[in-house]
Amino acid sequence: MSAHLNTIKNNYIRYANCWEDADLLLKALNIQNGDKVLSIGSAGDNSFSLLAGKPELVVAVDINPVQLKLIELKKAAILTLNYNEFIEFLGFKPSENRLSLFKRVCFNLSKEDRIFWCDRYNEIKEGIIYQGKFENYFKLFRKKILPFIHQKKNIDSLFQEKSAVEQNEFFLKKWNSWRWRALFRIFFSKFIMGKFGRDPKFLEEVNVTVSDFILNKAKRHLSSKGCQTNYFLDFIMRGKFNIDLPHYARQENFKLIKENINKLIVFQGYASEVFVKHKGFNKFNLSNIFEYMDADTFQSIGMEFIENGVSGAKYAYWNLMVPRSLSDVGMQVDDISFDQYQDKGFFYSSFHLNQKK
Repeated sequence: MSAHLNTIKNNYIRYANCWEDADLLLKALNIQNGDKVLSIGSAGDNSFSLLAGKPELVVAVDINPVQLKLIELKKAAILTLNYNEFIEFLGFKPSENRLSLFKRVCFNLSKEDRIFWCDRYNEIKEGIIYQGKFENYFKLFRKKILPFIHQKKNIDSLFQEKSAVEQNEFFLKKWNSWRWRALFRIFFSKFIMGKFGRDPKFLEEVNVTVSDFILNKAKRHLSSKGCQTNYFLDFIMRGKFNIDLPHYARQENFKLIKENINKLIVFQGYASEVFVKHKGFNKFNLSNIFEYMDADTFQSIGMEFIENGVSGAKYAYWNLMVPRSLSDVGMQVDDISFDQYQDKGFFYSSFHLNQKK
């Protein structure tokens, strides 16, 4: 792994939610009975969603032990609670009952994890899906920056149903003010994002102007109809999943995920280290980990993934601001085209699906 990543602090919740589109991921990987999946852990959401396809095994890997404790907490909640209790416990709907629900969830936690979360009652009480550094970065934007740009009624109007022409017109005339552009550029600059959002080490390979890149992505999405139904954008702008829930938290998926929950295990370490203990993976959810690596590290780590996937293995991953593709590593993989709908992770530059020959 790149040397600069060895100094990153891994003692807090970095992400309380996964910020990649699980619906797109599932469509691309098409999980089936018998699949063995290596999945970047993060907040666990997309790893849980993969269980809906009834795979043989999902290994959720993360270098951050706190992220894995978060996954274990959500896993225990799925095991213990019914659907309504589950979404209440995590924070998807208001509750005064989270601590009593937590006492039940504790029975399905290890002693170590139980002690860890018992020291964080306030995070449980407030709803765990709001407790990540990245989520608090958006909260800071929503509470301290956005009110100086738009009133609540204008924010709500962004999500109201309109034709494509009307949405574009609303963006140009009502939303895209000089104040929006100026304050957005400041808040989503490389310095501010590194300090309050992502670890600055994650941005070391970025060679574009971060604020301009994200502003252009926002402009493209907010002027399109897709933003009206985007629950990621809803959370960023209004602080809740009002429009829809992430895939793993939808009622129609809960039963399948619960039935297959014990097929998910966690692994602490770098993703490439999983192969020492587990073999035979044919599906990979790699998030956007490649852009954190320098070019040489990407070549060597990318080759490890290819070599340790079985014939026909599929690799799904995103690029944000650093272009990386496994098809550039060698001749062992093909790019796959499929009927891709709009990615709700509008801030990403591209989504990749490769298949080993």
